[in-house]
Amino acid sequence: MKNNTSRRRPLIAGASALALGLTLAACGSGDGTDSSSRPENEIHVLVYGDASNDVENAMVEQFNETSDVKVVLDTIPGAEYQQKLQTVIDTDAAPDIFFNWGGGSIKPFVEADLLMPLDDFIEEDPGLRDNFLPSVFDVAVVDDTPYGIPMRGTQPVMLFNNKEVLAELGIEEPQTWDELLDAVEKLKAAGKTPISLGGGDEWPTQMWFQYVYDRVAGPELFQAAMEGDTEVWDSEESREALGMLRELVDAGAFGTNFQSVKFTDGGSHNLLAAGDSGFELMGSWMYATIQDYAPEFAETNLGYSNFPEIEGGKGDPANIAGNTNNYYSVLKNTRYPDTVRDFLKLMYSDEFVQEQMAIGNLPTTTNTEQFLDQAANPDYARYQFELVQDAPNFQLSWDQAYPPAATPTIHAAVSDFFAGRIDEDGFIEAMQSLKN
Repeated sequence: MKNNTSRRRPLIAGASALALGLTLAACGSGDGTDSSSRPENEIHVLVYGDASNDVENAMVEQFNETSDVKVVLDTIPGAEYQQKLQTVIDTDAAPDIFFNWGGGSIKPFVEADLLMPLDDFIEEDPGLRDNFLPSVFDVAVVDDTPYGIPMRGTQPVMLFNNKEVLAELGIEEPQTWDELLDAVEKLKAAGKTPISLGGGDEWPTQMWFQYVYDRVAGPELFQAAMEGDTEVWDSEESREALGMLRELVDAGAFGTNFQSVKFTDGGSHNLLAAGDSGFELMGSWMYATIQDYAPEFAETNLGYSNFPEIEGGKGDPANIAGNTNNYYSVLKNTRYPDTVRDFLKLMYSDEFVQEQMAIGNLPTTTNTEQFLDQAANPDYARYQFELVQDAPNFQLSWDQAYPPAATPTIHAAVSDFFAGRIDEDGFIEAMQSLKN
């Protein structure tokens, strides 16, 4: 397949205003040119910039040792990734392969005919499907066609804690909502911010909604909303969940300046690692982030548990929420499809699994379990593996389940509700406006 320079169907209003000369090379390690003038025998892989890039660099280096067509890894800082991906995806600067969350995050690109169906790759190498857990692989299947290969690892959201702080105050890991509220009161009385929250990023705030809604109403409410039933946002269970979230905020659980704190610049997990807070609700990538930022704390004092049960709620306390995995999808007009296919095969290799587990990630390959004891923290790896394995339901993050166009509305709604800028009716109205 040759490059096609006609990829210019705009997907998002105002995207041209965001471009401002952006190229993938400006985001990462590329050569400063768009795809139409890049060197021959080169493909670009675009990824979310964070601590996991060490593994991606290792895979690229390994691949380039034997491939005539070289892989160039480009990164975009996490806080900017989705916006800049939207900007370049339909231009000559588009990558050959790009990182995503499956689900709604790639559906618009499929509808715009920008992505390559991966059926032919899988026919040539069935391992591209068979070597991954089916429930995870299927998240990147759109209209019965696969458009993504799992990469990195499964990412359940867990309630992390500072074990030393909790021990000093006689606090156990909360198993119920009431126990969480009690812990908040004790931490507050000790002058701590009870729960770190990167509210400035907005998506960490969303995590609280995902779990409280699941525990109160079960997964059926959100599933109904995804199927077009917007009335569920005004249900008794929805208002009960909002009331509990308001109670938590009003109890001072997140302090007073959480709207100016971010996870993406290290602010929220710095509070936890420094002992200034007791808890942080975050995806399982938290371990890799903390290991990179404060390795001694990661090894000795970083605790973790599932989200507490809400007694009387409809949701199973073993349910989890988060990102089932990340995925690599392929642009339809890549110049070197055979090279792309061969690079994707590394995502189920033993080397990939071992590299991911060394930084605390948990791949969803069928060979993962045999390497659990080789993980950076075997206890953490096994806990996370069993959490995912035993979960009756794994709720994909709201902003990944919906198409990208819905993300600003979701993020604004959760942020405004926590800040008190809107009430229950305002939140419900915002969520009812979403289209899937």
